[in-house]
Amino acid sequence: MNDSYHKMEHDMRKMIGIWAIPVFCVLIFGGCKVGPNYHPSEPNAPGQWVGRIGEQNVSSPDANLVNWWTQFNDPNLTSLIDRAIASNLDLRLAKERIRQARAQAGVVSSGFWPSVNATASATRSRNPGIGSTPARTSNLFSTGLDSIWELDIFGGTRRAIEAAKADVTFAVEDRRDVLVSLVSEVAINYVRLRTFQQQVIIAQDNLKSQQHSAEIVSKRFENGFASRLDLVNSQSQVATTLAQIPLLEAAVQQTIYSLDFLLGLEPGALGAELSPVSLIPVAPPSVPQGLPSDIIRRRPDIRRAEASIHGATARIGVAVADLFPKFNLIGRLDFSGSGVHAVNWDNRAWSVGPSADWQIFSAGQVRSNIEVRKALQKQSMIIYRQSVLSALNEVENSLVAYAKELQRNRALADAVELNRKAVEISLQLYSEGQTDYINVINAQRSLFVSEEAYAQSNRDLSTDIIALYKALGGGWDITADDE
Repeated sequence: MNDSYHKMEHDMRKMIGIWAIPVFCVLIFGGCKVGPNYHPSEPNAPGQWVGRIGEQNVSSPDANLVNWWTQFNDPNLTSLIDRAIASNLDLRLAKERIRQARAQAGVVSSGFWPSVNATASATRSRNPGIGSTPARTSNLFSTGLDSIWELDIFGGTRRAIEAAKADVTFAVEDRRDVLVSLVSEVAINYVRLRTFQQQVIIAQDNLKSQQHSAEIVSKRFENGFASRLDLVNSQSQVATTLAQIPLLEAAVQQTIYSLDFLLGLEPGALGAELSPVSLIPVAPPSVPQGLPSDIIRRRPDIRRAEASIHGATARIGVAVADLFPKFNLIGRLDFSGSGVHAVNWDNRAWSVGPSADWQIFSAGQVRSNIEVRKALQKQSMIIYRQSVLSALNEVENSLVAYAKELQRNRALADAVELNRKAVEISLQLYSEGQTDYINVINAQRSLFVSEEAYAQSNRDLSTDIIALYKALGGGWDITADDE
């Protein structure tokens, strides 16, 4: 018993001694990672916006950016966005991609550690007798362990792990980008819905006014005070306005269907909730502006592009590692015997030792792969620069659009009031026979056009602010951890 114990102890020391050499190499060269190291990008951003708005209308860059839609003070809008975040299918898909990336990172990380496989078998065989040798039946029981460990001397596996972690960051930022787009799409469609509903009301009100005018013309025609041309013109104007209402009502329904889709619902699910007419959400009085450098920190698409650079840089190191030999430590321990009780330490067989694999000649495949990875890194850098320029451009466009629309909106408000007075005066003068009916038609048409333009301008003011929030990367919490 003591002899068996000493033999086992002696064998274990030998195995440990053989393993100690490569393990020592890993400890010595553990900090060695071939390939370039990643350094965060620092793009040049302008010091201020070209189309910045007056300081009296500007709020701080981080003010209410997380839940910016609450600034519209519309409970229906807030409810729709909250439900969209919970049930939108694109957002769910992006979340699953995060899970996939994290699982893939676990797969890659496992390559850094040794793998051990256990085997076991039991066979019964019969050999026929030859001559005077009788037939023989025998049993063989065996069990064993196989182990292999690729020693990451030159850091290829660590670079692969680094790239996999960058892929996780890419997936997280992609979900955030989907979130930013989702909340803005819900808000824009909601504003459009309320605008179409207001346009239906405007058309119906103008239709009533035009029908009233047509009745006046009809009575004057019956009494011989109006021409048939005035009568036909009045009826034509009523028919033209009447023809526009079904188009607007269709737009109302189609926009509700779009909101159904964004919330992951079947068409018509929100019909009863959103069909009642409501006002167009009013744009917040202050404009979030901040500095150009702020959006580089906030925008998920820029952060995603930077993660892509990180991953591409790390994969250059993975490719460069193929230029160097790969060292493995292989071990095997087997036990066998003719019976279950015979499978013991005395019937052992073991082997352990290092192995090396080096691509001496591959017709330039390894170096070509390195060039491929370098080209992909350059592409990632270009995409990053494009993302930054696109973000800056979106903010500038939103700022100038809002500033100019604000001026237009004020002028249209005055135009509506003046056109209403013009309709009253022209209709009164026509009733008294002091002007032609064409002036009434022109006044009513101008009122209809200006009221529609004013409603659309209110819509554009709100959508310009929504676009600005989106361009600034609003809609998610930069301090919170994603799931």
